[in-house]
Amino acid sequence: MPTDLIVTGATGRLARLLRPHWPDAIWLARGDAWPQGRGGTILNLAGVTDPQGPMEDNVTTAAAALAEGARRGARVFLMSSAAVYGTASGDLTEDMAPTPVSPYGAAKARMEDLARTAQIPVCVLRLGNVAGADALLRATPPVTLDPVAGGRGPVRSYIGPATLAHVLRALMHIPDLPPVLNIAAPGPVAMADLLDAAGLPWAFGPPRAGAIPRVALCTARLQALVPLPPADPAAMIAEGRAA
Repeated sequence: MPTDLIVTGATGRLARLLRPHWPDAIWLARGDAWPQGRGGTILNLAGVTDPQGPMEDNVTTAAAALAEGARRGARVFLMSSAAVYGTASGDLTEDMAPTPVSPYGAAKARMEDLARTAQIPVCVLRLGNVAGADALLRATPPVTLDPVAGGRGPVRSYIGPATLAHVLRALMHIPDLPPVLNIAAPGPVAMADLLDAAGLPWAFGPPRAGAIPRVALCTARLQALVPLPPADPAAMIAEGRAA
């Protein structure tokens, strides 16, 4: 890891999955003071995913990370989400403008607007689903899936927590990064395949208005920087359970 890594959002689900991989990082929870010092790297994981929560926290926490990055001359990584793509179809590339449909996606898009005006090195990470952090594998079985995408339910871009830690660690050692990067294992996977790999029963529910059949992040830009093997449901389930 880079020296003087500061990670915000220490009590969140994603932070709990990453923390065992980075024991030497400085982990900040809500209300913690920024440590003294100059330089270093800030990874902003702080924010709100609960639809009933204060979505604007996704913007204000990023603004605080950017301000601290400017104060100490640090490099900043802001964790965004595939939710900024909304219902866009096809392979979703970083050059596509955000078209969010959910309040969460809209808040992350506003966060990305802040990054574009920052005067310091910033990389926005549009993260796909993380095995073990999303609701799918934490749901009470049998899990109900939307009957979309040709009989296997919704298709999403995923990544395992250990692979995510590896990717982030590698990116932090690359001096020049594009302003936006999709983060996922290459190739989307069907949620049904993940549930089958986990041995969890599932069934289709009734058709639901607004269900998004497919969210597939194009990972060509990431692959050129940190090559990864194709998405493997069994491997991602194993990473999620190990975490």
